[in-house]
Amino acid sequence: MTETRRTIYYAGVALLLAGLAFAVAPRQKMPQAFFDQGQQFFPDFTDPNSARSLEVVDWDEATGQPVPFKVTFENGRWTIPSHHGYPADGKDRLAKTAAGLIGLTKDDFRTDNVADHEACGVIDPLDNTVQSLKGRGRRVTIKGDNGVVLADLIIGKAFEGREGFRLVRVPGQKRVYGARINVDISTKFKDWIDPDLTMIEKDEIDRVELRDYSIDEQSGRLDQRDNVVLNRDGEAWKMAGLPAGKDVDTYKMNNLVKAVDELSIEGVRPKPDGLTASLQRASGGISITQSDLESLQSHGYYFSRDGRLVSNEGELQVHTKDGVMYTLRFGEVAFGQGTALSAGDSVETRKPGQTGENRYIMISASLDPTLKDAKAIDAAKKRVDDLNGRFAKWYYVISAESFDSIHLRRKDLVKDKPKAS
Repeated sequence: MTETRRTIYYAGVALLLAGLAFAVAPRQKMPQAFFDQGQQFFPDFTDPNSARSLEVVDWDEATGQPVPFKVTFENGRWTIPSHHGYPADGKDRLAKTAAGLIGLTKDDFRTDNVADHEACGVIDPLDNTVQSLKGRGRRVTIKGDNGVVLADLIIGKAFEGREGFRLVRVPGQKRVYGARINVDISTKFKDWIDPDLTMIEKDEIDRVELRDYSIDEQSGRLDQRDNVVLNRDGEAWKMAGLPAGKDVDTYKMNNLVKAVDELSIEGVRPKPDGLTASLQRASGGISITQSDLESLQSHGYYFSRDGRLVSNEGELQVHTKDGVMYTLRFGEVAFGQGTALSAGDSVETRKPGQTGENRYIMISASLDPTLKDAKAIDAAKKRVDDLNGRFAKWYYVISAESFDSIHLRRKDLVKDKPKAS
């Protein structure tokens, strides 16, 4: 064998042995659990505007019950089913929430042991098969057209050592991941609505009338204790019939109109359909059923002997420069906290240890009958119709603080005149 052939022969043997060694050598296998690390949770969800509903389910450890909140798009409008279908003003918020889940990746594998779910805080709050009342996460479900699930995730505890990361799990799956989540997922009713109750600006208020009366709930007899009318005069307020040495407390009056401007919705209750239709009528008498009367009375509203709708805590009438009159009627105390306050319980009674004097309020709008200018009348009438379209369906709940700020009497707005020096 020549030297050249011998060299080629040995080289071939070496390559063959190397190949055999590679074929039989043990390889380091990647654990199955890490195969999907870095992949998206919901790769088919790419357009935040395709979302048609968002449901967030929290867990109340005190009651051991899930607390659902849902926003949905139906019949051309956004509503909140958990709050009697109240109109939602949350399209942008929903889109931002949806965008926060688009592209969400499985950044870190944590565990695939079901026994770890409680410690990770990713137990499904809707899972009735699990006995533990602790370790429940927040479940977020986004659906598109025809109820197609676009994203569904249980968000658990913070991932220790990884700022901005949470432990998460897809419902029905065992694996728990760490994922970077930057989503503001609010379940507060006020965050999903336009909370501005009166839709009024304080500078457009030029007259305020305090109607202080009581009603005999059985007979319908009205006892008119006082009626106070205040008119804006430049930067000051005037009250007819002030005693000598007294003046209107402008500071307190300005606080009153400011409170009317800033009046915020804390909760809603639906009025019966028949009552809503009656109150929406532009003219004619109100015709309601016995069940409508019972609904009114349970919230603190009655009819006087002359057919006037009154409330057991009096009224406040507010007049604007463009000829629109608001009537705010103060009703019964509204009990509860959280969802019980914002949406109501089946039986609304004071529970042990419950505090606060939140109030029911009914609002209606009407046209100033003294308005003469035709163009102003048309504009004011449109505003009245729009406002009543908003107000007529609902008993609203306002906070105790707001109630105290606008439920005033004559003595609250009168002060001594400064003594001459």
